[in-house]
Amino acid sequence: MLQKNVSLSSNTTLKTGGVASYYVELVDEAGLVEAADFILEQNLPYLVLGGGSNLLVSDHGFSGVVLKMLNKGRDYQDQDDATVVLSVAAGEVLDDVIADTVSRGLWGLENLSSIPGTVGAVPIQNVGAYGVEASSVVHSVDVYHLPTKTKKVFTNSECNFGYRDSFFKSEIGREYIITKVNFILTKKYQPKISYADLAKKFLDVTPTQLEVRDALIKIRAEKFPDWRVLGTAGSFFKNPIVANEVGEALRLCYPDLPVYVVDNNRAKLPLGYILDKVCNLKGFRVGDVGLYEAQALVLVNYKNATAAEIISFVKIVSEKVFEKTKIIIEPEVQFVGEFL
Repeated sequence: MLQKNVSLSSNTTLKTGGVASYYVELVDEAGLVEAADFILEQNLPYLVLGGGSNLLVSDHGFSGVVLKMLNKGRDYQDQDDATVVLSVAAGEVLDDVIADTVSRGLWGLENLSSIPGTVGAVPIQNVGAYGVEASSVVHSVDVYHLPTKTKKVFTNSECNFGYRDSFFKSEIGREYIITKVNFILTKKYQPKISYADLAKKFLDVTPTQLEVRDALIKIRAEKFPDWRVLGTAGSFFKNPIVANEVGEALRLCYPDLPVYVVDNNRAKLPLGYILDKVCNLKGFRVGDVGLYEAQALVLVNYKNATAAEIISFVKIVSEKVFEKTKIIIEPEVQFVGEFL
């Protein structure tokens, strides 16, 4: 049922933002087709919403139709003795799906444990954590092209995955609504524990899949606030990717700065380290907005911060990073609506 003037602050984990002109919860394809008819007839913009865990919505809200994906369904299909393709509806909660794969002994998704949000967002953002990105486990993506009301399946390569990026974040890509994500998983023992926090926990130990998942849940609980209690979108900024010479120049100034090779010409720098050790911003706060005391990369809405206050705070942080490093940082969180 189409609703009018629905608050989006209660539909995002940052707990801020105005109202949507129209809002509809989609549980099946028929509802999506009906919503598409309305959008096309009224010539309205639309926004697809999952768990709302990676969005900053303007205080002015969204002058269009918000499509809340709540469709459910999981299907496991053996491809051979070792490989399984798991097809999951976009509205499924990601961590519930991961818990299910672990209970079945299927490897691939466990490093993404405890990330909030729904499955539909996984390929859009190329969600990644602790050494694993969605691009390594997404087999294909089922979509609905709203302007033409047609269905399509994107292969992994057609998703054009990049660091926290994909085809679906492009102007044309936003025309496609993800309805299902198909993951390729393995029954073979395949732990990915090279990431520093995991490597420390499993030094000289061969962990089970459940132990890897439990360790990651504990690590995230120590670093990230509970989004059900405090407003947060998790890591607010991307880790900057810079020219190798930029990374090496910074390491001369800050010898403990980790520098991760991306390719022959580029390196990735951990922004959390820069915010904490270089800029001394861990726990930095202005009014109701701050960087979390346990992880500087995480922005927190401590009480009733507006989107405008968050934007103002982000500018302050960005300027301080540039002043110290000459690096321009970018948000990982997507901005929705008008920001004047």
